[in-house]
Parts: sequence; C-alpha cells; structure tokens
Amino acid sequence: MEGINTDPEKIKQLLSHNVEELIVKESLEAKLKLGKKLRIKLGCDPSRPDLHLGHSIAIRKLREFQDLGHQVVFIIGDYTGMIGDPTGKSKTRNALTREEVAENAKSYLEQVGQILDLEKTELRYNSEWFAKLTFEEVLKLTGKFTVARILERDDFDKRLKSGTDIAVTEMLYPMMQAYDSIMVEADIEVGGTDQKFNLLAGRELQKKMGMAQQDVMTCPLLVGLDGVNKMSKSLDNYIGITEDANSMFGKIMSIGDDMIFYYFKLLTTKTPEELKTIEETLSDKNQNPRDLKVELAKAVIAIYHSPEEAVEAEQEFNRIFREKQKPTEIPEIKLTQKEYPILDLLTEAKMITSKSDGRRLIEQEGVRVNDEVQSDVQKNITVENGMVIQVGKRKFVKISVS
Repeated sequence: MEGINTDPEKIKQLLSHNVEELIVKESLEAKLKLGKKLRIKLGCDPSRPDLHLGHSIAIRKLREFQDLGHQVVFIIGDYTGMIGDPTGKSKTRNALTREEVAENAKSYLEQVGQILDLEKTELRYNSEWFAKLTFEEVLKLTGKFTVARILERDDFDKRLKSGTDIAVTEMLYPMMQAYDSIMVEADIEVGGTDQKFNLLAGRELQKKMGMAQQDVMTCPLLVGLDGVNKMSKSLDNYIGITEDANSMFGKIMSIGDDMIFYYFKLLTTKTPEELKTIEETLSDKNQNPRDLKVELAKAVIAIYHSPEEAVEAEQEFNRIFREKQKPTEIPEIKLTQKEYPILDLLTEAKMITSKSDGRRLIEQEGVRVNDEVQSDVQKNITVENGMVIQVGKRKFVKISVS
C-alpha cells in the first residue's frame, strides 16, 4: 500500500528499540510486513497539566509508527481522567472534576506536538463516547468483565489483603480503557509496562465484541530523578517535556551516575553503536561521568528545544555551579508585607511544597537569603526590593515589595 514503509530494518528497529514486550509479536510483525495502514492507540489521562519525559518513551514509539506511514490515534482521557488510573496506587485517588480535567487537557496537544506530527495525528477525547452511553449500555458493557478477572490486578490484590478500600469506579477503569480501543478500532495499543493489565483488557473486550484483537506493545518505565521510583509529578522526581532548557539541564546533571546509560537509551536517539561506546566509557574508571551527563543533558534539550539552547543551558549551569554566580535571569515575585517568618516567606515565594519541607531544607543549610545561609526556622525576615532567595542549588527568586 502506497505510503506505508515495510523496510525490514525499520520494522526490526520499531519492534526492538525501547520495547519491553510484544503481544503478539508474530501477529504484529506480519501486519507491519503486509503494508496495511494500522491504527496505533495511546491514551493519556489529564489528571495533571504536564507530560514528563517518562511519558515521552511511549509517545516516541508512536512517532516511529507515524514515520512508517501508520495512523496514530492519541486519546485524551477526559472521562477516565476523572477516575484516575488505579495502576500502582495504594489507595483511591481523589476524584477530579470535569472542569479540572478540561483545564489540564488544554496544554496536552501542545506538549504532544513536541514529538508527534500533529497534522498526521488523530486526536480524540473519550468523552465523545462515554458521555453518550446510557446506563443500560453501561450495564451491558460491565457484563463482559468479571470481578475475579479485575481483582487479578496486583495492586488491587495488595489493597484487598491490606484491607484498603477499592472504589467501584476504579474497577471500571480497565473496562473504560478497553472500550476506547473498541471506539477507535485500534490495531495496536502502546503503553508502559505498568499498563499491561489494561492493554490486555482491550484485547479481551475486542474478542468478546467480535472484533480483531489489538496487538500490545509495552515500553520500559523511566525511573525518576530520585533513582528509585517511577518518574512522577506527584513524587516531584520528574522532568517536564515543556520545561525550560536551564531547568532540564540542571535536573539531568543531578541524576546518579548509575542512571546515565539508562537515560541515554530511553530518552535520546543514540544508535546501538553509540550506546555501546557510552557504556564502555562509563566502565572506564579514568573517565569522568560528569562529561557524559553534560552530553546527555544537551542531547535531551536538543530534542525538545534546540542544540543552541542546549549550549546556552550548559553555559548557564557552569555560571551557577562552577563559578558560583547567580543565574542571568531570576524569576521575580511581588510580596505585600515588609516582614515574614521565614517559612511563610518561602511559602509565599512558592519555593517549598510544605512547611515541613522548608524546615528540612533550613536544617540542611539549603536556604540562602542574599547569599546568607539561613539556619533558624523561627527567624523573621525583613524583605526588600531586589532580595534574592535561593533554595537548594537550582531554585532562585527575586523579591519586589509592593
């Protein structure tokens, strides 16, 4: 079929690079070789306003399908987002309102456009079909799933054993994601390894409704900046797709040395040969891993910004960390009072997430006011125009008093 690339090497790369599991590999490979235009589905719930680099792994796989000529279908889960995917959660999430979900969804198109060709992307909202279902239709749909099957999920099983509540809405989530596959007639669904249960639910529902079953591609999960947990905004261990270049550079430079190769592999366009060289360099004790972190940071920034901004971000980083200077541009915040308890000041300046976080930072000598280390959590600070507050190594804010 015209417009579909069936190059064996391209297909091999598509099915192997940053892919954890294929279900069913033989079926998917055969479809790709036939040259049929396939419909590739990925859904994201706008439970938070930003996408991060962890999301980028699956979205970049979509771009690979797109570059071969296939139809990418990106679903914004404005209905499923009100429930929140229970995957990996130890308790029921607080439900979001339709207004909150709609507000979060506004920026998704722009963010996805950093990776996908939007002119060739079919964008859907699952409210298109869920808002129209009658209760009778919902009952018929739920009848195609069993409680026993839903409770096979590892996270549900753990919560049951610990006596933690599971909301009925959470049990509906895999069914809703599966129904998305019905409505967009998905041939393939892509997602993280933690999504496997939901992706297989799509195959199961398609079979029960007499449709061809979608194949499933799972991608590895990206460990966050803490080096322990999956990248997540709720854990504040993330790098946003639309973060500015300076912030991206600083965050990547903060990762552990043991994560350098992993980030190169999952987040950049390095070839297998280049990755092998990076691995060998990391194993050489005479080489400084910092140089590779700089290369990594610049490679990532070049993808989401530009090579020129990557160079500028390196220069700015060196100004702050090597030369101990302040950033060339510091965000400014206006305050109305002349004096604040230091924890209130940090809160007003949006430099901390909580007062307990502020206490910890002060005790660790991580807070400076006009270059002076603050060690007293009870201290009152007299604010003045031009005062600079620094929290940690990368957060700066300039004060103006109105």
